[in-house]
Amino acid sequence: MIVFDLCCAAGDHRFEAWFASSDSFADQQARGLIACPICGDSDVKKAVMAPRVGAKSNQMSTAPVPTPVPNFAPPPAADASEGPAPELVRKLLADIAAKQAEMLPQSRWVGREFADAARAMHEGRAPEDLIHGQTSPEEAQALRDEGIAAMPLLVPIVPPETAN
Repeated sequence: MIVFDLCCAAGDHRFEAWFASSDSFADQQARGLIACPICGDSDVKKAVMAPRVGAKSNQMSTAPVPTPVPNFAPPPAADASEGPAPELVRKLLADIAAKQAEMLPQSRWVGREFADAARAMHEGRAPEDLIHGQTSPEEAQALRDEGIAAMPLLVPIVPPETAN
């Protein structure tokens, strides 16, 4: 597995994504399967990343390479021990739910056939399409291991066949 810092062209949003290989990233990028999780833009490029440089080849190091920690300031809080203010959390959740509700009508519900449909598109056996559906956590991980972009919806939805 390899992780890349990515950036969308529309909003210059930075985000991180994992791929099975560099070739897997290039394939998914060429087919427009990678989208910004913030704005949905599929014009995504690799962002500049700080390289991880190991010890010289003639020196052995047993110290682990430190993982960079993002420099994000926490949201304002009434009391630092309480975490983010409840109104900020409510607003962020409402924004996430609104964006998801805006994007779902653009995709097709495939139900419990999600993993099979995603594989069929990835392998070229079915035309590419935006889909959403249901799958087990193990099957979702298997998709990611195969280099197939899949992620859970952040806000639960009611499957169309069970809605009133």
